[in-house]
Amino acid sequence: MTTEDRPAQRLRLMLIGALIILCGVLLAHFVQTAGGIRIQDVRFTGSNGTPMSAQLYVPPGATAKTPAPGILAVHGYFNSREAQSGFAIEFARRGYVVLALDQTGHGYSAPPAFANAFGGIDGLKYLRSLDIVDKDNVGLEGHSMGGWTVVNAAAAMPDAYKALVLEGSSTGKPFAPEGTREFPRNLAVVFSKYDEFPGIMWQVPTAADVTASKKLQGVFGTDAPIEPGRVYGSLEAGTGRVLYTPAITHPMDHISPTAIGHSIDWFQRTLRGGTPRPADDQTWYWKETGTFIALIGLAVFVLGVFDALLRLPAFAALRVDKAAAGTAPRNARWWGTLVFGAAVPALTFLPLCRLGGDLLPASAWLPQLFSNEIAFWALCNALIVFIASRLTGLSAGGPASQPLRALGLAAATFALAYALVATVQLLFNLDFRIWFIALKPMSRWQLTAFPVYLLVFAVFFTIALRSLHTALTPAAAGAGGQYLVAIAALAGGFVAFVGLQYGLMLATNRMLEFHRFDPLRTIISINFLPLMAFVAIVSTFAWRRTRNHLPGALLSAAFVAWYVLVGQATQAG
Repeated sequence: MTTEDRPAQRLRLMLIGALIILCGVLLAHFVQTAGGIRIQDVRFTGSNGTPMSAQLYVPPGATAKTPAPGILAVHGYFNSREAQSGFAIEFARRGYVVLALDQTGHGYSAPPAFANAFGGIDGLKYLRSLDIVDKDNVGLEGHSMGGWTVVNAAAAMPDAYKALVLEGSSTGKPFAPEGTREFPRNLAVVFSKYDEFPGIMWQVPTAADVTASKKLQGVFGTDAPIEPGRVYGSLEAGTGRVLYTPAITHPMDHISPTAIGHSIDWFQRTLRGGTPRPADDQTWYWKETGTFIALIGLAVFVLGVFDALLRLPAFAALRVDKAAAGTAPRNARWWGTLVFGAAVPALTFLPLCRLGGDLLPASAWLPQLFSNEIAFWALCNALIVFIASRLTGLSAGGPASQPLRALGLAAATFALAYALVATVQLLFNLDFRIWFIALKPMSRWQLTAFPVYLLVFAVFFTIALRSLHTALTPAAAGAGGQYLVAIAALAGGFVAFVGLQYGLMLATNRMLEFHRFDPLRTIISINFLPLMAFVAIVSTFAWRRTRNHLPGALLSAAFVAWYVLVGQATQAG
């Protein structure tokens, strides 16, 4: 038996990945439970029998005899309860009971999205039903659409809360009751200087103009430009108002110590009880670091599992003895193909997503509107790649060999990775994430839709990765060059697109947009940077060991379908 064939050597990469995951998970776990905080996965029934989901953070001093202040914390569109963990951890560290809610149609709360006033009223009722919560000291906090969620809850239950924080959100149209000088009670608005949604939120052209927003001035009871940081009205009377404008973007509210600190400060001013701490005394980012480490470890684990399974008799026929090396020339045609392959997906992203949304509304078979847009974009790009490869002859070669073995290898690798993620959530109440980039077990509604989206992405990656690993990868010298070429081809265009959009935002406070959802789609496109880099690494790793694009394509399709489903809202129930 050679050194390479020894069991320990075969499992080495998988064990390294598992060790990285363990280190990340333990770090995140001990941070979010520090000081005796307990985190519970709770399920309850909302309006119209709707199954609802949340995470409940319980500080050690909160008991039926000594109830603590409570806070309902709600994520924005295309997120889930875990996106609020930065806020929830810091609130719980200050002695508040926190209910981090999954909106309807998000996470593990039943679809459709937008139903039952986003689920906020049901969340507030559930929070107030807990005997460990001081009913006279309840706060509401919501990010983006989560802000509309808590404003709806405040309007439905006007005597059920004491203060409210809007992070990158607003009162009024399109989805919340109008704000006034008296409603909501004791309101803090955190609206970032580079927020992507100033028009829909406060009816101003750029986020820099929010202090002059007539809509916001009406809520603050003034005709003059609003002074950030100044408290308007009376906290004692419940008419307190304050505006904060941190120098960040809309999605960065989740991971900004400044934005989180403003929420902490406001609730410590307006709610009685708890354990006061300075607003800048924060530890949540170590939890975020831990789940990011776990996410990196998961990628390593996937590579290790694939390599270990490839050595089993069932899949050994796919394996090549020597890693694929560079063979093709890097000429002008090769460079043109690389630039074309990287640019087209990014250039077509906004227009094809807009068209896909029009052609493929949410339905029983395709229940997620923006996932439908991404799926349509993927199919159109597959067609573009197919036509281009036929015209240039760069993807010459027959179909992939041994498709059933390739399918089995991809399915087994995916199943083991999925089982590991599900186990971590069961044991530690953690997903694998950084910012809003996350993997977690699918809900039963997402699982039902998974095969359809999987098929779409399987078509896309089978065609795209066949071209990549036939036309581009072989010309790169060495393993490092092959991985870099794959990353550049799959993610390079989106790096340029996101860089352009946010470069314009920083320079002019505006980005390119031709449709009201384009800023939202631009935020969605940020996901493609790590996602396509992951696909590039996994598919190149698989190709080097099999000289077959199909195992990597099918495995990539499974992970992308999973990632897209758990990160989007389900509009059709």
